[in-house]
Amino acid sequence: MPARRRTRDTREADDVEPVEEYDEEPAGQYEDGDEEDADENDDQDADLDDYEDEEDEDEDEDEAHPRLNAMTAGAAGLRHITELTSRPAQGVTLVKPEGEGWLVGVEVVEDRRIPSSGDILALYEAELDEEGNLRSYRRLRRYRRGSGDLGEAAR
Repeated sequence: MPARRRTRDTREADDVEPVEEYDEEPAGQYEDGDEEDADENDDQDADLDDYEDEEDEDEDEDEAHPRLNAMTAGAAGLRHITELTSRPAQGVTLVKPEGEGWLVGVEVVEDRRIPSSGDILALYEAELDEEGNLRSYRRLRRYRRGSGDLGEAAR
């Protein structure tokens, strides 16, 4: 295979040295009359910094008191129940706003059997505050997977 010939374009590209970039102009390096422009830019930068600080304060307040929606409340309830019971969850069965918080129903596998239609499941209810913290939880009922849903009468 013949050796690659260096063309003028490749030589120029290979011989180029990297250019250093500066974020700010060094102090006192302005030409005559440019100091006024620099002062105006500094004032604009200070105004921008103040605006960014206000945004940061708003974000900090939102992070300190996050607002839950149905999706995040359901996920929080599922997480709390699986951590407390140490059992695998089948899914969320209820997410309902309740007073200042949320009510979340979670179906959990209490006992695995073979075949899986013999599994014992349980329905748990978690009460969360408006930030997603667990207020209380309880097991509503246990049932065999294949038994069907008896609805509200089973409570």
